[in-house]
Amino acid sequence: MNRIGMDIGGTQLRVAAYDDEGRQLAREVFAHDHEVGPEANLDKLVAAINGWGLEYEGIGVGCPGPLDFATGTVLNPPNLPGWENFGVADYLSTRTGHRVLINNDANVAGLAEALVGAAAGMESVFYFTVSTGVGGAYIYRGEVVGGANSCAAEVFNMMVSDDPFHRPGMNPGGLEDHASGTAIARMGSEALGRKVDAAEVFALDAAGDEKAHAVIETAADALARAVACVSFVVDPNCFVFGGSVALYNPGFIDLVHERACGYVLNPSTLDFALAQCGGDAGLIGASLLI
Repeated sequence: MNRIGMDIGGTQLRVAAYDDEGRQLAREVFAHDHEVGPEANLDKLVAAINGWGLEYEGIGVGCPGPLDFATGTVLNPPNLPGWENFGVADYLSTRTGHRVLINNDANVAGLAEALVGAAAGMESVFYFTVSTGVGGAYIYRGEVVGGANSCAAEVFNMMVSDDPFHRPGMNPGGLEDHASGTAIARMGSEALGRKVDAAEVFALDAAGDEKAHAVIETAADALARAVACVSFVVDPNCFVFGGSVALYNPGFIDLVHERACGYVLNPSTLDFALAQCGGDAGLIGASLLI
C-alpha cells in the first residue's frame, strides 16, 4: 500500500507519496508561510495529496523538535514560531481520515538510512546529522527509539569538550557548540582573527593552514567523544553520518573515526558510513514511520 511522507521545515514544506517498494510516486514543495498558522500551511500539503488521487495507508511526518511523539504534538520548536503545542497528527488525521505518525527530522532521516540507505539490513544503527547543528537518531530493529519523553538520541547537548563555551540554554562543552558547522565557523573566526564560515575553514585546512587544521581537529575530537559515549551505551552495528558538514567533508568523518578509535572499547568493530538517501531522506523516513 502507498504511504505519504511530509517534511515540515522552517523554510519549506514538502510532501511525497511512495509505494510499498519505496518508489516515489509524487512530490510537491511549498514555501512555509510564517504569516499564517500551521493549519493553513498543512492544508497546502493536504490539497496536494488529494490532488494526486492516490490510495494510501497513512501519513508520516518529520518535524523539528521538541515534540511529543505519542500525541503527535509540536511543543515549542524554535524554527516553527506559531506552532507551539499544535497537534499536527490530530489535525492531519481529521483533515484526511488517515492514521498520522510524527517524529523529529533527525529521527526520520536516520530511519531512512537504517531501512533503505547506508545501514540497510543492520539491527542497530545510530545516525548523526552534522550541519548547522548536530542531531542524532537511534534505530533498533527497524524502529526509532524515542525514549519515555521523546528525548532519546538528542545528542546535541551532550558534554564532550573541556572548553566551557556554550550558548544560552546549552551545557558547557556541549556537542553542538563544538562540532557543528556553526561551531567550526565560530572557532575558525576566533583562531584566524576574522569572520569565516565553516566551508572556508575546511578549505584553509585543505590548503595547509595550521590554525584551520587545529579547529578541524578540535571539532573532530568533540564528535569522536560523542561517538564513544553512544558506543558505550548502545553499541550499534554502524554509525551513519549525514548533514552538509559530513557529506561535503568526508575526510572530516575519517578524522572522527581515527579519533574515536582511541576512545571506544573495541576499535576493530567501529563501523562508519556516509548517508546515502540524499535530500529526500526526511521524506523517505517520514513515510517509513507508517
